Order: sequence, then structure tokens, then C-alpha cells
Amino acid sequence: MKPKSAASRIRHMLMSTTLIGMFAASGAPAFADVVKIGLLAPLTGPAAADGQEFQRGVQMAIDEANAAGGVAGDTFELVVGDVKDQSAGNVTSAVERLLGDPGVHFMLTGYASLTNFEIDNMAEAEMPYMLAATSQQTRDIIAPSPDKYMCCWSLTPSFDAYNTDVTLFVEKLAADGKITLPTKKVAIISSDNAYSKTISEGMKKTFKEKGWTITVDEIVPFGEVTDWRSILAKVRENVPDVVINTDYLPGNSASFLNQFLEQPTKSLVFLQYAPSVPEFVELTGKKSDGVIYNLLGGALTTPKNPRADEVAAKFKAKYGVESGTYGVGLYEMTNVYFDAIKKVGGASDHAAIMKALSETDKQVAEGRLKFDPATHLATQGDDYIPITFFQIWDGKRTLISPEKYATGAFKLQPWMQ
Repeated sequence: MKPKSAASRIRHMLMSTTLIGMFAASGAPAFADVVKIGLLAPLTGPAAADGQEFQRGVQMAIDEANAAGGVAGDTFELVVGDVKDQSAGNVTSAVERLLGDPGVHFMLTGYASLTNFEIDNMAEAEMPYMLAATSQQTRDIIAPSPDKYMCCWSLTPSFDAYNTDVTLFVEKLAADGKITLPTKKVAIISSDNAYSKTISEGMKKTFKEKGWTITVDEIVPFGEVTDWRSILAKVRENVPDVVINTDYLPGNSASFLNQFLEQPTKSLVFLQYAPSVPEFVELTGKKSDGVIYNLLGGALTTPKNPRADEVAAKFKAKYGVESGTYGVGLYEMTNVYFDAIKKVGGASDHAAIMKALSETDKQVAEGRLKFDPATHLATQGDDYIPITFFQIWDGKRTLISPEKYATGAFKLQPWMQ
């Protein structure tokens, strides 16, 4: 038998002490039937809108499971570690607090540190863990030694499509006669964080390989950005066919769009991720009409995948607001864990739970979820989890690509007309 890590021995001792105390106090059998699920979430700070969605998605799944009598004899309770601004210190503090709770048997997040260094903490503690976002960092940690990281599995597939498919999407629009590309110039703006930079660097490489000229290549400090005008002045000096901003914070992205529209150029505008967050439309109103964004691991809202509408409808009925990417996503991740408990027969055997997670193959709101054993990422592709492109009109998001799932067609952005 594999020797237990120091972290595992500590957790075992804490749990044993707690359960013995419970037994002595109550005379009840020495086991707990309430399993704690630990959530890492930015409940405060610039990404708090996402953090609230994380919490709501997990809580909805827990409430449903408990109302049905639990899973394999267990009921569930949510405990949250606030990662705040996602700095290493705040993430570490939240991780240590949750790992130090002997009642926690599973942890998850939409994103916590962005570099995903906490994966090593989960492996050391032998804690089952699911995450999404920043999948390039997940792959970089896990791929060299996947057996070492049986703890950890990602709802999000490889970011390779983020790096390549915006170029392909734009060029297909031109080939179909829906836009013109008179200059093949692109402006790319990013934020100094692992998620945004990974994507923008991949985009720059692909655009260059396809013969495009990058007229603006700017990066802003991570955090709140309220004034984009100096960068937008550079965009207007040498008008590109496409303007891209990969800053994922909805407040920043909304400010960028609002200020772009003060003096718009006839450029296709693509904003990474942020328009998928309901807050973005609240901040931009009608100005969001025409905006394009894409998602890997977002809800596949199409008649060919009714699961997405089913979960979204439940979320809105429960909370009175629409879910963005993460409310639906964290709900599905929690249910993947419940599936593992059903298969194993309980939550306490972490190794068995990890194995059950690895064997997941089911239809979820995002498509067909099946993990790549070499990277522990969700499998990407039209038959699994596709990259999806959306366009906003009248506050509603329409799936416009891939054609296999599209529920509407691209329309020329108002400022391009």
C-alpha cells in the first residue's frame, strides 16, 4: 500500500479525533453522514460576480441532492474559501483552511489562483478536486506525471482552440462574404494574468502565421482598469480589421467597449469570455449589441443539447437571474462528484472517488464530458466539448458557431455598418 503523505496523515488524525469526540459525546456510531464540499471562489474583489455564480451553482446541486435524501446515505454542506483577488497568499490561505477541515471530502472551483498551483496541495492531501478555466496551466502541471495527479480533473478542455479558432472564425466570415478584411490587421489587448496572456499569446502566434499584421500589442496590469482611451487612440491611428481584448473581468471589458464606441472604428470586435457574464450586459446595455465572444466549457445552448437549457432554467427559477458560464458549470461539476459517490458507495475513500471521477463519460450542459487521461482535461471537439462562438443582441446571447450547433447566424456589428 502506498504510504500516506504528511498532509493525509494530519487530516486522518484530525478526522479521527473529531469522530471519537462525537462518539463519546453522543453515543452514536463513529461516522458522519454530512459530507462537506469545499469551494474556492473569489467572493470579494474584481471577480466577485463569478465567485457568486460558483457558490450558487454548487449550492443548487447540494440542495437538490439533499432534498432527494442525499447520495449513498450522505447529505452535503457547502463551505467556501474566499480567494479574494486570487493572489498566491489569499489562495493559499483559503486552500489551507479547507484542507484543514476534516469534514471536507471534495473541493472544486471555477478558477482560484489562475496558475493552478493549488493542484499540488490537492495531490499532497489526496483530495479529489475539480476545476475549470486556465486549462493550459492545468495541463502543464499534470501532463508530465498524470498518475501523480489522480486527484484533479478539469471541466475545461485544452485552450488550443482559444489560440487558433478566432483567426479561423474571422477568416471564415470573410470567405462567406459576411465581412471584408481589406488590411488583415489586428489589434490585440490583454491583461497581465495567466488566463488572458496565455490566450493572447496564442492568438498573436496564429494571426502572424496566417499573414496578419498586429498593429496594437498592449498589456494592462491585472485588476480594475477604468480608462482604455490611450490604447484605443493607438487602435484608431492605424485602423485594424479586428479588435480583440482578452481581459476576462466583466467590468474592465464593459469599460473597454463603452470607450471604444465613443469613436468606433469599422472593426470586428471580439471580447474574450467577459460578455458571457450577466454583469457585462448590465454595464453596457444596448451598446453590447453585436459583441462576439467564445467559450470553451461554456453551456452548449442548442436544441441538440437540451441539458443546457434544463440547468439554466433551474438556475433562473432558483435565483431569479440568468446563469453565466460558472453557475451552470459548477452545478455540473458537483453532480459529477455525486455520480462518483454513487459509484463508490460513499465519500470517504478518496482514491476510489478519484478513479470514479476519471471514468466520467456523460452528457452535461457543456457537451459530452470525458477526460483525457494524459492531461486530465475534458476532451475538446464537436463530439465532446466544442469551442462555441456567441453574439449578443438585445441582451440575449445567440450561438453562431460551430454550424453543427448554431441557433442563429452572424450579423454585422452596428459600428461596422
